[in-house]
Amino acid sequence: MSDSSPSDVSSPSSDVPSNDSSTADPAGDDDLEAIRERKLEELQEKAANGTLGADAGEPADGGETSAGSPDDPIQYEGGSFEDALAGHDLVLVDFYADWCGPCKMLEPILEDVAATTAATVLKVDADVYQSLTSQYGVRGLPTMLLFRDGEPVERLVGAQNEERLRSVIDRHAA
Repeated sequence: MSDSSPSDVSSPSSDVPSNDSSTADPAGDDDLEAIRERKLEELQEKAANGTLGADAGEPADGGETSAGSPDDPIQYEGGSFEDALAGHDLVLVDFYADWCGPCKMLEPILEDVAATTAATVLKVDADVYQSLTSQYGVRGLPTMLLFRDGEPVERLVGAQNEERLRSVIDRHAA
């Protein structure tokens, strides 16, 4: 094996794929390092402000519908589940897993529901938050619980169509 083989070049981070243009250009490595440092500073600032778990896709205007619920689903990041529900009258909690096919099929529907209904959509990874999943008696995925004023009022198990979700939300929003 020759000394100039791309596989012999070590990368400063194993999670960044190397390519021939970046290994041949030392200035590219400096740019990459500057980007990493900037991203690290942004993450540290978000962690200090308590916004690290906020949805990265949130619009700059606050991302809320006229009903006061976020336009995008919110990812539960731990902490007090009651606090995650607080501040929202109606919350559709989606217990899901990354490996769950029906959960993946439900994602675009939940995005539409979050954007166009009075409900806030809160996504809970059942693999990560097993105690919370167990606490609410979730035995199959996806399972959605609708909370009104912090109390569960409806349970939906399995993939649901958008019309069914809207109907349940509208019934409890009134």
